[in-house]
Amino acid sequence: MLKLIIFDCDGVLFDSREANRAYYNQLLARFGCPPMDEEELNFVHAHNVTDSVKHIFRNHPGVRQEAVDRYRTELDYTPFLQHMIMEPDLLEFLRLIKPRYQTAISTNRTTTMPMILDIFQLRPWFDQVVTALDVPRPKPAPDGLRLILNHFGLMVNEAIYIGDSEVDREHTRSMGMELIAFKNHSLEAEYHVDSFMAITRLDPLRTYGEEMT
Repeated sequence: MLKLIIFDCDGVLFDSREANRAYYNQLLARFGCPPMDEEELNFVHAHNVTDSVKHIFRNHPGVRQEAVDRYRTELDYTPFLQHMIMEPDLLEFLRLIKPRYQTAISTNRTTTMPMILDIFQLRPWFDQVVTALDVPRPKPAPDGLRLILNHFGLMVNEAIYIGDSEVDREHTRSMGMELIAFKNHSLEAEYHVDSFMAITRLDPLRTYGEEMT
């Protein structure tokens, strides 16, 4: 029986592609490097900031990662929030599933996650939030999911994950957890949806006669 719904952040709670583009291109511009191409944008959209910085600066050996890390820790993320678009039916979905289900976030974001939760007033809706800073290994390693399941004292088959990328597929696969692919029909997953309210019609949320409408 489903008891816990776990969310990714980027590409699920928010359309944050343009925010990521602006943020990482700012890092590149600061060190005189050209902006990202689409492959690099796809990479940073799914990976944690440390791996993303390594990736986009991999062809710029003259730039020291320590210098990039120092700059980004001083960089105010607030201007990039204007590029983040919250999914229009997210709050409606959260109001519907709470308190019937526990909710959590497993994301590769790091220091920016608390600000996002506060600015968009999402903190009360999630019982636990796990970022790449909270676990030994970020996604796609399963550490975040293990931490969340242990926190609630639940088994894998009592939780489901909503994600949008291959990183999310790997994140869940090693745990044997079912994945709801969000707005990505090419992603291998047990379920595919294009909106949050469509999730209410999936079998896991209707088990044992639970009526979500």
